[in-house]
This record gives sequence, structure tokens and C-alpha cells, in this order.
Amino acid sequence: MREAVAAEVQPVTEDARLTPSRPLAPALVWLMAVTCGLVVANIYYNQPLLAEIGRTFGVAESRVSLVATITQVGYTLGLLLVVPLGDKRERKSLILALLLCAAGCMAGAAFAPTFALLAAASLLIGIFSAVPQLLIPMAASLASDEERGRVVGKVMSGLLIGILLSRTISGYVGLHFGWRTMFWAGAGVMVVLTGILARMLPRNQPQFAGSYGSLLRSLGTLTRELPVLRRSALVGACMFAGFSAFWTTLVFFLESDAYHYHSDVAGLFGLIGASGAFAASFAGKSADSKGADYALNLGILLFLGAYLLLGFGGYYLLGLISGVVILDVGQQMTHISNQARIFTLLPEARSRLNTVYMTACFIGASAGSLIGGLAWARFGWPGVCGVGLSFVALAYLANRFYGRGAAPAPRRGMPFN
Repeated sequence: MREAVAAEVQPVTEDARLTPSRPLAPALVWLMAVTCGLVVANIYYNQPLLAEIGRTFGVAESRVSLVATITQVGYTLGLLLVVPLGDKRERKSLILALLLCAAGCMAGAAFAPTFALLAAASLLIGIFSAVPQLLIPMAASLASDEERGRVVGKVMSGLLIGILLSRTISGYVGLHFGWRTMFWAGAGVMVVLTGILARMLPRNQPQFAGSYGSLLRSLGTLTRELPVLRRSALVGACMFAGFSAFWTTLVFFLESDAYHYHSDVAGLFGLIGASGAFAASFAGKSADSKGADYALNLGILLFLGAYLLLGFGGYYLLGLISGVVILDVGQQMTHISNQARIFTLLPEARSRLNTVYMTACFIGASAGSLIGGLAWARFGWPGVCGVGLSFVALAYLANRFYGRGAAPAPRRGMPFN
């Protein structure tokens, strides 16, 4: 199998084998981080706006939550079908094309006259907003071995801040200017960002020379051959499911009799949760110095504690705020640790490794949004917290037991098609 695998991969040149000799420029790292934050925000603008969208189209809470779910399904499709191209196509040009498509779909969502068309536009927004999952392997490939964890952590800080601040911004805009305005603004941001990246982002040529079909088939090969990748994917899926269940239903909880708040306050909780971005740098440094398992186990423990706090203390504002902070820190630590672990496996396949891992994560996120919405409709806040605790328990079991006795991973540098 491995002889066939190697046949469709270009020979690795001396330049490609060399680890970068100089640290990655801080300005470039921050540009990648900001880009990740601005693009991933497209996926999450809708969450504080769900109640407003439901009122616009006259649909129930259980149905309008499908907008968040279908956007994450689209993102998962983008991860599966588009992100692997980062190992085959020049990454800069691919990123610019996706940004322009995302801008068009955001404008389509803003214009949507029916709920069905909004849902369709949301699916496409998810697909074309997979840019961060091209930038993160790109940053890892440009960084040296000694700084890779820190660089990935900084870029991921931008991603997390984008996820959380998108809720703050969209909640405010939705309350004062309407939910459509938020989507129009997001479309404009994508156009501006395309112009900036066209000037400043370096070209990054991958090594894969096979067909698109063989590129996609290699995802199965990587998954079969690398037990660490499978374990990381399972843990990531469970953690993202628990994370998404909380954020999808938070707006309903805050608008319920427990608080009587509006979408702008729901968005402010994203600002509170942005403290988790500080965990990204710590997690990256820990992965470099102590190994990925250290930060991963700590993140799972924090996530568990957060849901226990939310379940018993979420009806009090201080308990809810504290739970949000701890939940986001735990999520960020597990996510960075998982990515740092898989990026060491096969440097020439980082986009595909990230595809396998992130596809699993967003399948989990989509399931978490769906199950969380159903749990809220049937059991209220205790049901949502029960869902979160169940997912973090599964994450612990997967990390503790799955694939620990499997054969070691292939040596670094062995190409997969």
C-alpha cells in the first residue's frame, strides 16, 4: 500500500525537507490569526440572532436552531471536500477564491426572502468559510519545529476570539439594526480581507501531485494508519459537541424566565468567553514543552467542571459567567493540544490531517447543536447541561482508552496519497 501511496506524490525537494531556519514573522502570524477570526465569525453570527430570525419568518425555536446546525454542516462539507486541496493546490490562491465565494453567500443570506433560502445560503456560507482550516496547516508548515505549537496557538487565538466576539457583535447589531445588517456587514468584511491577503499572504506550494480523487481517498488511508489521529478526532468531536450544545441554546436560556435578556446580552457572553483565547498560547507552549497530553487532560477536566457549574449555578449570573469562562478555556486547551499532536505525524499531509480532525469536530458540533436544541425544547436548561456532561464523559473515555494499544504511527516524512 505504501509503495502505491508514494507513487502519486512529488519527490520531496531539499527545500521542502528543510525546517524553516528563521522564526515566522510576528506580523504574518497575527495576520493569519485575524483572518481566522474574521472568517470563522461567518459560522457563528447567526447564533445570537436565532430568536430574531425566528420572529422574522414565523418559525419555532426548535426549527430556527436548524440555521446554526446547517451552517456547521456546510463547514463540515468544506472541511471534507475543500480543505484537502491545501495539500494539492497553492494555498494562497485557494484561500482568496474561497473568501470571495463566502462574501457572495453572506450577501445572499442577508437578502434571503424566505427561511428556506436563508438555510440554503447558510449551508454555502459554511462550505466557503473553511479558510481557517487552510491557514492553520499553512502556519504550521511555515513555522519551525521549536515554535510550531506557539504559532498554532496564536493563530488559534484569533480563531477563538472570532468565534466568541462574532456573537457579541452580531447580538448588538441584531438588536439595534436587524439581523440582515449583520450578514451584509460580514460580506463586506470578506471583500476587504481578500484585498489585504492578496498583498500580504505568502505563496505556499504543497507537494501532492495525484488526482483529486486520490487526494480524497488518502483521507481514509490516513485515518486507518494513524491511531493517534483517530483518537484526536473522537476527542475533538465530543468536545465540540458539548461546546456547541451550550452556545446554540444560550440565547434561548437568556431570553427565558430565568433572565429575560435579549440577543445583545447573549452576544456579550461571547466577549466574556473570549478569555479562552489566553489559553491558546499556554496550550501551545505546553504542547511544545510538556507534550500535548498534559494540556489535553487539563482541558477535559476544566470542561467537566464548567458543565457541573453551569448545571447547578447557571441560574445565577455569576455562576453562568464563571461557567462560560471555564468552558471556553477548557475547549481551547483540548483543541490546541489535539492539533499540535496531529501536526507532528506527517508534515507533508497537514491539510489532510487537519481535514480528518476538523471534519470529526464539526460533525460533533453539528450533532451538538441539534441535540442541544432538542434537549432545550424538551427538558430546558438541565437537559442541555446533561447533554454537555455526556459528551465530555465520552471525550475522556476516548482519550483514555481508544487506540492506546495500536501499532505506532508511521515515521515522519512518509508520504500518503
